[in-house]
Amino acid sequence: MKIAVIGAKGLPPRQGGIEHYCAEVYPRMVAQGHTVDLYARTSYTESPCVQYKVFIGVIVISLPGPRGGVDALTTSALGALAAWRSPYDIIHFHALGPALFSGISKPGKAKVVVTCHGLDWQRAKWSGSASWLIRAGERAAVAWADELVVVSSELQSYFLKTYDQPTTHITTAPASYAAADPSFQYGRSLGIERERYIVFLGRLVPEKKPDLLIQAFQKLQPKGWKLVLVGGESGAEAYLEELFALATNNSSIVFAGELRGAHLAEIVQGAGLFVLPSDLEGLPMSLLEAMREGIPAIASDISPHRQMLDSDRGVLFSVGDCEACYQALKLAIADPEAMAKRAQAAAHYVRTHHNWDCIARENLDVYEQSLNPSRRRFVVSQD
Repeated sequence: MKIAVIGAKGLPPRQGGIEHYCAEVYPRMVAQGHTVDLYARTSYTESPCVQYKVFIGVIVISLPGPRGGVDALTTSALGALAAWRSPYDIIHFHALGPALFSGISKPGKAKVVVTCHGLDWQRAKWSGSASWLIRAGERAAVAWADELVVVSSELQSYFLKTYDQPTTHITTAPASYAAADPSFQYGRSLGIERERYIVFLGRLVPEKKPDLLIQAFQKLQPKGWKLVLVGGESGAEAYLEELFALATNNSSIVFAGELRGAHLAEIVQGAGLFVLPSDLEGLPMSLLEAMREGIPAIASDISPHRQMLDSDRGVLFSVGDCEACYQALKLAIADPEAMAKRAQAAAHYVRTHHNWDCIARENLDVYEQSLNPSRRRFVVSQD
C-alpha cells in the first residue's frame, strides 16, 4: 500500500504523543513493504522550505506554514491537497484539527482514515475560535472518514453516544527511552536523590493540573522528598507564572523544563513516584511510560486513568480534589512495598496490552478494511 500521513508535526520525534506514535508505527509498515509519506511542518523540522528527508524508511515531506496556532491547520490543508493529487491508497489524518481537511481527500481514489487521540477542543489552551475549528474537525471526521480510529474506550463510547458512530479502538504504547546515565549525574545536578522525588511529566497547562499537585505536595511536606515538574508551558505563559508563584521560596519543588533523550529517561526512571492529576486526557503517553518503567503511579480518576491503573496497578484520587491528592501521596509514601507491587502489575499490563508491533498490525488491518469494506470489523477494547 501507498500511505500518506497528515497531522504529525514531523520526524524524528522531539515532543508530542502523535509524533512518537508515528515514529513507532510507520517504520514498521515500511519494513513490511509499504510506502509511507508523512507530511510535516517546516517549523518543526527546521527546514527552510519544502524538503524531503527519510526517517527509518518513512519519507518526511516538510511543508511551509506560519508559526503559531494556525501552523497545524495550514500544513494539514496543504498536505491534504498534496495527498489528493497523488496516487495513495490510504490518507491517514491524526488528530481532530487536521481532520478538518479530510473532506479534501474524499473525492480521490484513496480511502480516508482518521485517528482521534483525544478531544482536543476541550483543552484550555485553545481560544474559542480555535476550539470551534477543532470541533468542526471532529464533525468532518465523522462525515468523511472511511474508518475512524480512537485510542481509548472512553473515546469509543463518546463517538457512539454523540454521533451514533462506531469506531475502531487501537490503543497506543509508550515511546522508547534513550539509555540513561546510571550515575544519575543529571538528577544530582537538579538537587534530587534517586527514588526520593515525585515526578510530573507533561505540558504545564491548566487541564493537567500541576497546580493541584504542587498544593498537595506543599500540604504534605514529605521529609526528604522533592517534587520535579518536567514539561514546557505550550502556549500557557500566564499559567506558568502562576505555578512559579505557588512554588515561591520552596526549594523542594524543581521546575526541570522540557527534557528529552537520556535526561528524560534518567529523571523518570529514578523517580520514587509518578503523579498525573489531569482532568482531561486521551490516553496519556507519559503515564504509560512510567508504568512500563515500573514507577509507582498516582493519577486522577478520569476514565483513561481508570482504564490504565484499575485492578491494583496504581492509586487513583478524585479529579480536581486537592485533599484527595494529598491523601494519595501520603498513602503512597507511607507504604512503598504496596506501591512496588502495584508498579510491577502495571509494568506487566503495559507489556501485555500496549505493544507497537500489534498497533502497527491493527492499523494495517484498518487500511485493508477500508479498501475491502466486506472485511470491515470494529475493534472493541479488551483492556
